[in-house]
Amino acid sequence: MIGKSLSHYKIISKLGSGGMGDVYLAQDINLDREVALKILPAEMAADPKRLQRFEREARAVAALNHPNIVTLHSVEEADGLRFLTMERVVGEDLEKKIVPGGMAFKSFMDLARPLTEALCAAHEKGITHRDLKPANIMITEDGRVKVLDFGLAKLQETPGELEATDVQTQGLTQEGTIMGTVPYMSPEQLQGRAVDHRSDIFSLGVIFYQLLTGKRPFVGEASVDIISAILRDTPRPVTEINVSLPNHLGRIVRRCLNKDTNDRYQTARDLLNDLKDLKEEVSKSEEQAINSVGVLPFANMSPDPEQEYFCEGIAEELINGLGRLKNLRVASRTSAFKFKGSDHDIREIGKYLNVDKVVEGSVRKAGNRVRITVQLINVQDGYRLWSERYDRKLEDIFAIQDEIAERIIQALEVTLSPKERRSIQNVATRDVEAYDFYLRGRKYFYEFDRRNWEMARQMFERAIKLDPSYALAYAAIADCWSFLFMYSGSSERERQLAGDASRKALELDPDLAEAHASRGMVLSLGEDHGEAAEHFEKAIHLNPKLYEAYYFYARASVAEGNSLKAARLFEQAIDARPDDYQAPLLLPQVYSRLQREEDAARSQREGIEKALRHIEMNPNDVRALYLCGGALAQSGEVERGLELVDRAVTIAPEEPGLLYNAACAYSILGRTDEALEHLERAVRAGYSHKAWLENDSDFDPIREHPRFEAILESII
Repeated sequence: MIGKSLSHYKIISKLGSGGMGDVYLAQDINLDREVALKILPAEMAADPKRLQRFEREARAVAALNHPNIVTLHSVEEADGLRFLTMERVVGEDLEKKIVPGGMAFKSFMDLARPLTEALCAAHEKGITHRDLKPANIMITEDGRVKVLDFGLAKLQETPGELEATDVQTQGLTQEGTIMGTVPYMSPEQLQGRAVDHRSDIFSLGVIFYQLLTGKRPFVGEASVDIISAILRDTPRPVTEINVSLPNHLGRIVRRCLNKDTNDRYQTARDLLNDLKDLKEEVSKSEEQAINSVGVLPFANMSPDPEQEYFCEGIAEELINGLGRLKNLRVASRTSAFKFKGSDHDIREIGKYLNVDKVVEGSVRKAGNRVRITVQLINVQDGYRLWSERYDRKLEDIFAIQDEIAERIIQALEVTLSPKERRSIQNVATRDVEAYDFYLRGRKYFYEFDRRNWEMARQMFERAIKLDPSYALAYAAIADCWSFLFMYSGSSERERQLAGDASRKALELDPDLAEAHASRGMVLSLGEDHGEAAEHFEKAIHLNPKLYEAYYFYARASVAEGNSLKAARLFEQAIDARPDDYQAPLLLPQVYSRLQREEDAARSQREGIEKALRHIEMNPNDVRALYLCGGALAQSGEVERGLELVDRAVTIAPEEPGLLYNAACAYSILGRTDEALEHLERAVRAGYSHKAWLENDSDFDPIREHPRFEAILESII
């Protein structure tokens, strides 16, 4: 067609293909202007049904006259071809505006309002688009939004006028008969039910979600997985992914994405009105970047050097409390504690943690007295924004923590909801001695090896002897038993004890997110994946920032063999704790199963970088050493990677998890004997997570080896 003429239009180039034909750039010789010319192929013009749909498009678009909708100039016929001429839109499609992490509120509103206004104009003319997606939305060179391609638009008929073929062509019985683009289609559209303007509102909600988070709300390896997600899944709220957004925007997007049409906005005008109201309500402070803070481990000024756990515990409690606040981003414990005892400049620390403010302090504990000095520092200039010293009795420690959190919140000018205020004042125990043992246990637990888990469990048990209603300590005991079961004991007794502790934690506090996450992990170890999922989902609902909920859930999904779900959960774990190295180093294997090799390589690079930074601060952390070493070896740095793995084995030669991961590295490299030797040692030392071993693709190179089969059979 290029170079030819139709009537007084000279075709210059092909622009693409729309819902009902090919689109060309053409020159209107009579009016000396460029137009977009959409041609119905000759073989389809002979098809009455296709021709009817083409003419329907013409009527639909011609009825619209709106600055945010492409203008139809004419409907013509020449040389036996039927075609439309439309305004030529110069710019880029909306897909180019989608950025990782999502866009800021103001930028979003600049697109969302004109998009919704375009739908209002169409719907009020009785027209449903039925194929809204970023590729059908253009942003012109002067920034104007233009909705294109009403090729699938359907003039609304009364129920008696609805053609049976319209419904049938929406069904899934034949490939290519779905009218729309799967990731942006509404549930009723996928199910072949009658479609009206509320289907467009669902599609617009998907687009809004993608603009605000950088991700589509419903994803899958294949179309059938995406369809299943649209029909079944509830996406994570946009305000949990892009925390700079005003809370009400999350509710607006959620309402657009309701499965039931009656629960969605009933008109685009209603949606537009809510967007306008939100714009007016949002203050300048909410439109600015969200406050961010890092809490460094408090220095131990006590005569007893063993009081370090107490100092770290005070800082960790502040991190956990402040981390529950919607409008405050708090650096994770893992990141902040890397600077323990360091003499780094505060600006350097702030840059590393990506925060604007830093909290640092010291603790002196002697007998029943405690002195805590704390200060909030502005990273940019190094000046103190607030400082305070507390000289109190040890029994006042909980009140001190509340006061510190309150003063930090005031200094940062963060507004709290009533629920948030209750959450930061909610103390798990009022028994100071029980709290002291709990802090000791957390210190051991984070070391991630068998001996320290056992020590942690003993500390937590001493805590609950002093306070039998200490639900958080019971959840921690459950985690200890679960990890001991997976990595060292393998006895049914350990799993039973984990189950007992998790049930007790929930009995004491049914709304404790940590208790639900612990219960989910215990149930997943017993392969009760359905009930485990319910508890994981509840944990996430109660505390959307709880890293362990996503991380444990992802591991359970790997063991279940559900790679698609595991990938999404590991991604959410990374969102919850961006600096953690574990999730990004476990994620590549899951991506590879989904044949997402580019994502696998990217995640592996990011994980290696994070792990190396962690190792720099913690040179004897065996988990960081063996996970990073295995990733390096797999990425081609074999010698460097195995050096880290061997270093870890030297530090903890009988640690089951370490030996298991060393076996993974050797298996990937094709060193079969060394892989099998380390795996056998791991099982002899107590490794017993059979479901994980059965689904671990790292062992695919040796899976058929008789020794590997014998190892599997030896795990009960």
